[in-house]
Amino acid sequence: METATAAAAMVAGGSLAPALAGQVFFSQTPHGVWVQAYFTGFPDGGASRFHGFHIHERGVCAPVNGVEFTQAGEHYNPGGQPHPQHAGDLPPLLTTANGTARMCFLTDRFRVSDILGRAVIVHAQPDDFTTQPAGASGAWLGCGVIRAAQHTGRP
Repeated sequence: METATAAAAMVAGGSLAPALAGQVFFSQTPHGVWVQAYFTGFPDGGASRFHGFHIHERGVCAPVNGVEFTQAGEHYNPGGQPHPQHAGDLPPLLTTANGTARMCFLTDRFRVSDILGRAVIVHAQPDDFTTQPAGASGAWLGCGVIRAAQHTGRP
C-alpha cells in the first residue's frame, strides 16, 4: 500500500466543455485531507452556478466507444454508504460569471493514499444530495486522474 501524503489531478474538459481545465490538489494532514481546486473554462454562459464534484472509482478518463469519462465508474464508496455519504462525494463547485471556480476544504472521508489512481469528475449540474446513487449531477464535463505528487498547492 502506497503511503502518499500529496496528490494532484489535472482535469481536462471533454466535448461538452472543451475549454474546461483544472487542478485539484490533495494534502494529507493530521486532521484529514486538505483539498484545493482551481478551474477555468466552465461553459456557464456568464452565470454563476453549482456543479457536482466527485471522486470516482477508477482513473480512466479516455473515451471508450466515443463515450467520455464513463469508464471512471461510480463514486468512490468503499463503505457502501448511500449518497451523499460516499467517500468520493465532495462539496459542489460554484462557478463565477467568468467561468472560474476555486475551492478549498478539509475532509476526513479518505486518505491521500486511498484515492491514488482514481478520477476526479466535474458534472454539468449541481448535486441534489438526495437522488441515488449519484445525486443527479448530470453530464460529465471533465475528468482527471489522481496521481502522487511531490507537493500540493497552487503552482
